[in-house]
Amino acid sequence: MITDVNPHTLIKKVKHHTSPTVENRDFLVAENQLIELLTLEELDKYLTQSPERVEKLEAAIATALPLAYADPLTPGDANAHRFLQRVLYRINRLNLFWYDDLNHYQNERSFYLQWIRDRIESVWQAWELAQIDIETLKQQDVKQTLTEWGEADLNPPITENRSFLRKEIDREGYRWLLAIASLDGLVEASRMSRILGGASNEVQATLIRVLLEEYGNGRLSRKHSTFFAKMMAEMALNTEPEGYFDLAPWELLASINHNFLLTECKRHFLRYNGGLTYFEIVGPSIYTDYLIAAQRLNLSEDSSGYWTLHIREDERHGQWMLQDVALPLAEQYPDNAWEILLGYAQEKLIGERAGKAVIQCIKQAENPLPVIPSA
Repeated sequence: MITDVNPHTLIKKVKHHTSPTVENRDFLVAENQLIELLTLEELDKYLTQSPERVEKLEAAIATALPLAYADPLTPGDANAHRFLQRVLYRINRLNLFWYDDLNHYQNERSFYLQWIRDRIESVWQAWELAQIDIETLKQQDVKQTLTEWGEADLNPPITENRSFLRKEIDREGYRWLLAIASLDGLVEASRMSRILGGASNEVQATLIRVLLEEYGNGRLSRKHSTFFAKMMAEMALNTEPEGYFDLAPWELLASINHNFLLTECKRHFLRYNGGLTYFEIVGPSIYTDYLIAAQRLNLSEDSSGYWTLHIREDERHGQWMLQDVALPLAEQYPDNAWEILLGYAQEKLIGERAGKAVIQCIKQAENPLPVIPSA
């Protein structure tokens, strides 16, 4: 059995040459068409009578898919990636309730929307999987490898981007960081709730404990997203969920959509829990970078309390996930245990890619974000 391997050695080398960029106008028109479709009554029935209504959307998807995913060893066209991930997000978000107009959900079970989602996901996920050396991964001693990966990711090396956060990011850059991260931070752990139903056992009980802490044990004032909103308010940012959707790079949207897929499909249960194990283990080191940035900028506790809370709780969550979820699942499903490693490696790959993209957005930002007066 091969055991001396880390997730990065499983990732195939991507050629980072500059790809040609297509005109974004058609993608914007197509996305607006999707937004209109989402509000129609009886969407599926309407489209059987007026199929021409989706011609621009389907043409844009047909154009974007090969531009983004033709070669797993090249980055693909950025505009195509962004369009496809935004389409997926707009469909996937219907799986969560936002306490908004009930009519927004009238097409949540539309066969047409499901077809669009599956059409994109099938090509995108094949592209993602092709970047992982799955055959080498299958040869691992799963328990030993998970333990070794977990120990390594408790204290990952200080990269250039981590150093930027700790030593260079300014106040406006910190505001950009919060704004972009808010797409996930303001609804944190919501997708995790989708995997908790079913038969009861120790694994399920541990997952529920993790979720309960993320949700402040049922107290809104202690919910993690409440702390995130406090940080944003202190920095004069819009605290409405999805208020900064247009700032999100496609890499961050892909991370969110990947989690939607794994939590909606119970066949991916092992992959999801492998990914969540990595996320909870590495979390404290990432949040420490953010906390150091906030402290260097002399920000108040309200502007950094979320990071302090996460560092404290995720130190427990990481060990819970490893010892009480991932390792027991590997023992329960020996023939499929390698999928836990796949989920771990993919979460590392997709998460690091998203993190790099967010830093690039901050560095390239030309204008300050508007200041939102406090209520």
